[in-house]
Formats: sequence, C-alpha cells, structure tokens
Amino acid sequence: MQFSLFQKIRQKVEQIVSGRGAVDEDLFDELEIMLIQSDINVKTTARLLNVLRDAVQQQGLQTVNQVVARLKDELILILSQGKSSDTAKLNKGTASPHLYILVGVNGVGKTTSAARIAHMLQSQGERVVLAAGDTFRAAAIDQLMIWAERTGTEIVRHREGGDPSAVVYDAIRAACARGATFVVADTAGRLHNRTNLMEELKKIHRISERELGRAADEILLVLDATTGQNAISQAKLFMEAIPITGIVLTKLDSTARGGVVITIADELKLPIKLVGTGEGMKDLSLFNAKKFVDSLLAD
Repeated sequence: MQFSLFQKIRQKVEQIVSGRGAVDEDLFDELEIMLIQSDINVKTTARLLNVLRDAVQQQGLQTVNQVVARLKDELILILSQGKSSDTAKLNKGTASPHLYILVGVNGVGKTTSAARIAHMLQSQGERVVLAAGDTFRAAAIDQLMIWAERTGTEIVRHREGGDPSAVVYDAIRAACARGATFVVADTAGRLHNRTNLMEELKKIHRISERELGRAADEILLVLDATTGQNAISQAKLFMEAIPITGIVLTKLDSTARGGVVITIADELKLPIKLVGTGEGMKDLSLFNAKKFVDSLLAD
C-alpha cells in the first residue's frame, strides 16, 4: 500500500537524518514541527516526544536513526492498539448473519464504503445482503442499488423517508431466510449536532441487537481523512451515542495529511479497520499499521 501524501514527510525525515549527527533538543524541535505539519495534534505529538526523550535517557539512543526507529515503533504500537498483528481484522462472531453498520456525517463515503465492504466479503465467498438504511436521500438508495447490481449483491430497501431501523430489521430477516452470512447496513449522513438523528442511530442499534440476540459485529465510523482534526470531534460525538467498534478512513490520498490516523488511534483508542485510497471498488483494504508507518517514515 503506497501513500503519496507522505512524500513530503519522508523527505523531511531524510533531511533530519542526513543533516544532523547529534541527538539534541533541536532535533526534537524539528520532529515536533514535522509531526504537527503531518496533522498529528499537539497532544499526541507531545506524548510521542516524551517517549523519545525517555528512550534517549533510558536506552542510551545516540543517533538520529535510532530515534527515528524508536518513533516508528511507537507509532506502530499506537496504531495496532496493542494487538499482536499489524493488520486489522473485522469482527466476526460465531453466529450468522453477521452485521456491519456504517455511520458518519454527510459526504464521508459511507454508501461507497458499504458497497466496497460487501464486495470484499463476497470475494471471500460470503453471501451478503446490503441494507439501504439512508432513507433520507433517494440518491443514496439509488447509489447503493447501482453498486448492488454491479457486484451482484442482494439489497433490501424501502421508500424514501421510511424508517431506517425497519430497513435494517428487514435486511437481517432476509439474510436469515436466504442463508446469507453478512448484512452490511448503510445509514444516513448523520449530522453530529442533530440530536434526533443520533436518536435514530440508537434505535437502529437497539432493534438490530434485539433481532440478532446480540450486538452488531461491527459499528464502523466512516471518517474523511481530508477533514483533519474535525474527524476527532465527529468521532467523539458518535461514540457518545453508540458503541463504535472501529474506523473506516476514506479519501486517504494525495490530498490528505494522514497523521490524523495516528491522532484518532491515540486519542480515541479506536482501531483503524479499513482505509480507502482511491475511487475503485477494490480501493478499500484492511489497515496495516506497519505498512502505514513504513510509508510515513521510510528509512
């Protein structure tokens, strides 16, 4: 996985490494500027620098290369959330159908992400039912129908203005009747400052949990990488309403500063599950912490 947005960051690291011989406070000043410019917030940047200073004192790091290597280790630790595997995994319980619900504000790419996840699962031999839960926009229903036709995915939809929780309920029932293994549910572009819409999300969560007899396997918050630090405030408000299990980060391309990924993982303690790096159906992949950091801070 290659991230062209990190080219300038890699060049900056190379300049620091090649232009300096000593590990001193000026080095930490340069690293601080680099991290903040890559859209890692001040709080996470300060924590990273404290870890590096402690490593210099306690582990006897003497070269810039050693400091950068320690920085990479710490970033991987943050992004992997302490898991032994660098590559994220989507939760999958023992009973089917498994349910993935996608939530987020307007315009972040939920509908496309739902279709891509369904396509990914189908390529693994799973049978998927899409739930067109964004009943507030006819265009969202139509868009998901187009994706379903292209990928040969079954879809459950209601009329525009219908009850979103009823769509998810019917999709679960349809999956049970048809022997499908997954339900992937799109939802409306929830404006995070609209209480009634957050209440609707809670209702979807309650009804799906009641019908399944357990919690959804994943409630994935879709965030747009180009929004930078605004993604953090969005995430916190959604987490107050429903139990988010992970992040889908979209639009992680040359227009985004991907350091926000590190801030999200550090501040919210939520795993990054999937990243979208293009416009194609296959341009969504499981997040790999080591590959991400290697592309951010190449040797």
